[in-house]
Amino acid sequence: MAKDISRRSFLKALGGGAVASSVLLAACKDGRQTTAKQQEPEKGKMTYRVNPGTKDRVSLLGYGMMRLPDKNAGKDPSTGTGEIEIDQEMVNRQVDYAIEHGVNYFDTSPAYCQGKSERATGIALSRHKRSEYFIATKMSNFSPDTWKREASIEMFENSLKELQVDYIDYLLLHSIGQGQDALGMFNSRYMDNGILDWLVEQKKKGRIRNLGFSYHGDVKIYDMLLKWHDEDRYHWDFVQIELNYLDWNYANEINDRNTDAVYLYGELKKRGIPAVIMEPLLGGRLANVPDNIVAKMKQREPEQSVASWAFRFAGTPDGVLTVLSGMTYMEHLRENLCTYSPLKPLTDDEQKFLMEIAGDIYNLKTIPCNDCKYCMPCPYGIDIPGVLLHYNRCIKEGNMPNKGNQDPDYRRARRAFLIGYDRSVPRLRQASHCIGCGQCVDHCPQGIRIPREMQRIDKFVEELKQE
Repeated sequence: MAKDISRRSFLKALGGGAVASSVLLAACKDGRQTTAKQQEPEKGKMTYRVNPGTKDRVSLLGYGMMRLPDKNAGKDPSTGTGEIEIDQEMVNRQVDYAIEHGVNYFDTSPAYCQGKSERATGIALSRHKRSEYFIATKMSNFSPDTWKREASIEMFENSLKELQVDYIDYLLLHSIGQGQDALGMFNSRYMDNGILDWLVEQKKKGRIRNLGFSYHGDVKIYDMLLKWHDEDRYHWDFVQIELNYLDWNYANEINDRNTDAVYLYGELKKRGIPAVIMEPLLGGRLANVPDNIVAKMKQREPEQSVASWAFRFAGTPDGVLTVLSGMTYMEHLRENLCTYSPLKPLTDDEQKFLMEIAGDIYNLKTIPCNDCKYCMPCPYGIDIPGVLLHYNRCIKEGNMPNKGNQDPDYRRARRAFLIGYDRSVPRLRQASHCIGCGQCVDHCPQGIRIPREMQRIDKFVEELKQE
């Protein structure tokens, strides 16, 4: 991958914009650093991008309906059913507020929120005029029992029913490139059953307005689909990629199964294919960075939030149609609206600064878990995201015991790590119960070798207990 274009090509893509609203940092329920006293976003100031194909005027901030408010959030997982109970009243309120402030792109999937996202999204949006919003959903036929043509068609028809619409604005082949046999998986999901051709037919009938795909994993599949576009075998109206300032140059170094965003973006840019951006915060990791990095960013821009740096990065490149954010809480929505109402694009110097920050974060060597929960449920009851996030949190907070370096703070850090582990993850759901079945591996968009990490963390925990 040609990383030498990472700075020059990015800076050529800078667009216009005005000054983003300033905010003051404080802690939030999920650890995301947000505002203690938030500024109310201005109405009528949203930045929009135009889809060159359909001329859709799309809000630069897209609402990701993947992490909807859950009435069961915060409850002890050992005492509950583990099922999500969506707070529909809160979803309605936040969707209303988003539309009122110019957001018009809403992204969901049959797989999100344990299969409950599309219905909640449909209920909230059906209360508004159909012309006020664009709906994006996916052909999420991951399970072999949905590979049959009839089952995949049924999934699409059910999406229309749940969303209460008669056409989909943006339909994606969901998460292509995943799995040990990425090509075989792609063929089983979309080619052998003729579903891709069927979706093209639905587009001709007007039931799909834009057809694209979201990418994770094997870059050979990504390149293959773009080659089909070049050959006019299949036309992609848009492509959804993971893009943030850490993944720009470090995605492949963090995990060799991932692809640097500089390459993904560059391939779309030269073809004129609009890019939809996912994971601008890497599942919250780029809004909850270590304190020393927060201090460095605050020294640079005292009134700019940590999260807004990441959102400005994702929204700056030319050709980005919208940037998705899974906004569980109203304070997240307000802050992101301030950042994009309107966008203040990154300058050359700010881009260079963020590349330095990316290097600092990469050197922490955390596990690239985004808490997407695609790996769940574990057949053996392990709280996989909980284990990985606790490990990362201890690195961030300086509670990682390091006896090898004769750390004078070792005893305190050891105690904090073990007590925090038991508090964050019930013992019956900890890494020690992993048998290495590997069922989770193919579902991880970040390509984390989960059984290996579970075994490594369990060994680390046992060594701490023996001290």
